[in-house]
Amino acid sequence: MGTRDTTDPAARTTRRATKDRPAKSEPDATKPDATKPDATKADATTADDTKAKTPRRGTEEAPALGLRATLRYWWNQLTSMRTALILLFCLALAAIPGSIVPQRSVSPIQVEDFIEANPGLGEFYDRIGMFDVFSSVWFSSIYLLLFVSLIGCILPRVMVYAKAVRAEPVRTPARLTRLPVHQVVARRTETGDGTDAENGAEVDDTDDVLERAAEHLRSRRFRVAVRGDNLSAERGYLREAGNLVFHLSLVLLLIGVAIGTLYGYRGSAIVVVGNSFSNTMTQYDDLTAGPRFDGGDLVPFHITVDHFEAQFETGEVQTGAARVFRTDTTVIDRPGATPRQETIEVNHPLAVGGTQVHVLGHGYAPNVTVRDGNGDIAWQGPVVFLPQDGNFSSAGAIKAVDARPEQLAFQGFFLPTGVVDEYGPRSVFPDALAPRLFLNAWYGPPRVETGEPQNVYSLDTRGLTQFTEGDDVLRMQMKPGDTVTLPDGKGSITFDGYDRWVNLQISRTPALWLTAGSIGAAVLGLCLSLFIRPRRLWVRVTDDEIHVAGLDRADARHGLDDDVAALAAAAGGGSEEFDAEDDEDGEDHDREDEDGEDEDGEDEDGEDEDGEDERTARTARTRTARTRDASTSSTSAESRSRGAC
Repeated sequence: MGTRDTTDPAARTTRRATKDRPAKSEPDATKPDATKPDATKADATTADDTKAKTPRRGTEEAPALGLRATLRYWWNQLTSMRTALILLFCLALAAIPGSIVPQRSVSPIQVEDFIEANPGLGEFYDRIGMFDVFSSVWFSSIYLLLFVSLIGCILPRVMVYAKAVRAEPVRTPARLTRLPVHQVVARRTETGDGTDAENGAEVDDTDDVLERAAEHLRSRRFRVAVRGDNLSAERGYLREAGNLVFHLSLVLLLIGVAIGTLYGYRGSAIVVVGNSFSNTMTQYDDLTAGPRFDGGDLVPFHITVDHFEAQFETGEVQTGAARVFRTDTTVIDRPGATPRQETIEVNHPLAVGGTQVHVLGHGYAPNVTVRDGNGDIAWQGPVVFLPQDGNFSSAGAIKAVDARPEQLAFQGFFLPTGVVDEYGPRSVFPDALAPRLFLNAWYGPPRVETGEPQNVYSLDTRGLTQFTEGDDVLRMQMKPGDTVTLPDGKGSITFDGYDRWVNLQISRTPALWLTAGSIGAAVLGLCLSLFIRPRRLWVRVTDDEIHVAGLDRADARHGLDDDVAALAAAAGGGSEEFDAEDDEDGEDHDREDEDGEDEDGEDEDGEDEDGEDERTARTARTRTARTRDASTSSTSAESRSRGAC
């Protein structure tokens, strides 16, 4: 047992330092005496000069980049895949306000209402372009940067891929045993007389082995290259092609969207059944167009709405749910063309010269006749009322501005299936089973035409006086055919019935085929990049063995072991099947020996033992190679794991 050292730690440290210090030696006569003052000053001066001239490591300043190098650096940053993904994420974030904040291109009325309700916030939103997100400077900047980034990222990859497609499969590695999957099989013998390779039998020719392997690989769509006693094969080039198709599709998608935004338009018009719509600027209730849109590009078609059919669920389940919407129309494609009958249904729009016509909504238009105080008809016809709920309780205004001696105006509700209960007047079903018209009335002096636009669906009561009945306002409840006479001989109103109206959306999106095709190509490219596995296989033929190895260029190794085993079997000429037959023959001989039916059983047993020894040796070599492959794969996997960490 050793004795513990109880010496003070500081003393031990001093003793070790003294022990490690080199022993003093006699001064060398050939060197200057360090004890002389002149020598000391000279050495100190020389050392200082050396330190001054030699900069310390890590303190050197990097040379400044020139203009060309700076531009190249920023171009590489912009065209990197990381930057493209960041820009794509930013574009998605920038599009969120466009779906939350009302947009002028979709609903200018909602924008004005928002600004009126929130003056400070609305003015700030308007200043930064929140009401025109998709045409704002900041959204367009992200869009263009993403476009440039994708193009700059894709073009170099296309050139690299073009070279890779024309190139032959890579050469066989020097050490196949280091690959993830490796297998060794013995070369098949061409005996003919039942002897083995050790007794002078010939083995397969190298060209025969490689030809069998090449034929097997070509049947599985591998590209094959034979170099001497080595064979290289590769497949899965479509994986990178899928990546390129996906990214090129994104570029084409951006181009298609840009063309549609610049040259496209979308508008709507409410058309009462029996009336018509002509595709001119003045016929639209609202129209939104791109900055490059020209009104002269409108296709000059004409549509007449002949009939509209709506059916609703009347059962106990989902009562009032829509079941059928069908619009029958007469279409004239251009002036002088023959009219044709077309039906517009849900998801089946009308196509006229590249323009799409959809039915977005429908409602009711009460037919009324208004007579003024002189007994003349001041208004007659349908008036569009807008639905307010799922049962189509509709609100609207009737304006008889030509009535004399005073103008007349009405405002109220049309209820397709009207009832009056504790909740007041309301509709209980969307179809017109019991139509009712509830109105209030106003009168006033005729207004001077100023050209100021007015909302046709609401009533501006400035300068008007409401009709009263006693101490209460005048309330009218009418069913079809009823007439109400206004107080003081001011006139009358008759509820003649109702018509239906449809809201037509007319739109044209140039390059829509490019956008739809780009989406389809992007999905196809994504599938190719996800489901195709690039794979490389090699075969090397030696004097008595065939080495087969494989490598997946993707992360997954599904099926690689099977491909290597199948290639080894094909290159070896099906040695496994021959071994199985030999085993079966051996078993038959053993049975004959046991039964005593063969007199030469001993000799046959001896031959079987020799064949069994040869098969055992082959199996041992194959197992050794697979064991070595397993250990190599484990080591490689551990190395990759350490590298990933």
